[in-house]
Amino acid sequence: MFKHLLAGAAALALSTAADAATYAIQAGRLIVDAAQPARGNSTVIVENGRISRIEPGFNAPAGAIVVDERTKTVLPGMTDVHVHLTQDSGLPWYAYYTQKYSNPYAATVGLSHALEMARGGFTTVRDLGGDTSTVIAVRDAVAEGRFPGPRIKVSGAPLSIVGGHADAATGLPPELAAAVNEAHLNPSVCTGVEECQKVVRQLAAAGVDVIKVMATGGVLDPGAMGLEQHFTDAELKGIVDMAHAMHLKTAAHAHGAGGILAATNAGIDSIEHGTFLDEAGARAMKAHGTYYDGTLMAFSGVQRIMGTGKLTPAMEAKASQTFAIWGKGLNLAYRTGVKIALGTDSAVAPHSQANHEVELMECQPDAVVCNAVFFEVISPNLFRPIAGANHRTPFAGHRVVLLLFFQLLQSRTQNTHRLFAVLDLRFLVLH
Repeated sequence: MFKHLLAGAAALALSTAADAATYAIQAGRLIVDAAQPARGNSTVIVENGRISRIEPGFNAPAGAIVVDERTKTVLPGMTDVHVHLTQDSGLPWYAYYTQKYSNPYAATVGLSHALEMARGGFTTVRDLGGDTSTVIAVRDAVAEGRFPGPRIKVSGAPLSIVGGHADAATGLPPELAAAVNEAHLNPSVCTGVEECQKVVRQLAAAGVDVIKVMATGGVLDPGAMGLEQHFTDAELKGIVDMAHAMHLKTAAHAHGAGGILAATNAGIDSIEHGTFLDEAGARAMKAHGTYYDGTLMAFSGVQRIMGTGKLTPAMEAKASQTFAIWGKGLNLAYRTGVKIALGTDSAVAPHSQANHEVELMECQPDAVVCNAVFFEVISPNLFRPIAGANHRTPFAGHRVVLLLFFQLLQSRTQNTHRLFAVLDLRFLVLH
């Protein structure tokens, strides 16, 4: 069903007139409660920018604007908890060291990808890594209605050890590495508990929504420090404790089993990737209530550029390790009862293909999750499996924004008239 995803929606009010209008959204199937079967022919009535009621059958109050989706399924918009809006997919590892990729240019890239995510069905995204001021600017510009896009949460620059996955000097000649550090282009690289806690405070002061830490090595950096634990246990706990003291959630990039376990025991709120998750890590995640985000689309994105010269030999070697176990972490997490989040790691794969993550999550190699997992929104950032869930979606009174993307955008895309959303609990349309 999701392969035919038409579009999702952006979290912005298009105009005062649009908010004041009355809409009748006529749906052939309507998912109101994720734990219950879909309703048949239904009409969602939107008045003054908010859902006022849902009526059976196809109706329209006098003077209402009818949004005809009688052949479609309407359901809440999706949340992607792991994206990189200010980056492009398919580029060689050194592209961001070229003149073109300034922070102002990255902001324009972020705005274009924000729109792609909305069109793909995502009404909330969490950007987990980019220049701090740049991603905050993208977030705020969309939130203010200056540009179309989903609700955006940002982490800013992730915390990294020296030589780690988010150290911009990694893999550079010594002279260039020294210049990067002297220019203070590594603001979130830290060593020791106190230094790392200071970085958390600085990010909080800058206005981020979440703190991300590179708990282990990563695939797409030119370093050769492996995929296991990077920060010490004490550093991880210090980072998490300070973030929570600042009332911020935390996310850990973590591939290796030891790093996953260490981050979980430190109190991290979500594990990103979780590639080599083992039984001990899964049990710990369940015990701590830690979310698992498999970012399966990232693996397909890396596969596309293997052997093209766009990755260093170290990157390709690390990628090959992950391909051998792809998807198994998600199955183990699901079997263990760990809470699952949907994240894609776009821009490793194109943002425009982010909704394919749902297909990958539904049919994993072990066939444990196949046709078993569907997700419901329970917060602005995270999902949970609905099996046995009793959570009910309180649609009434939630604000609605219809994506009638102005004349400019209507001339650029087909089916634009079919796009609409619900702010907070928002709608997207499926074939």
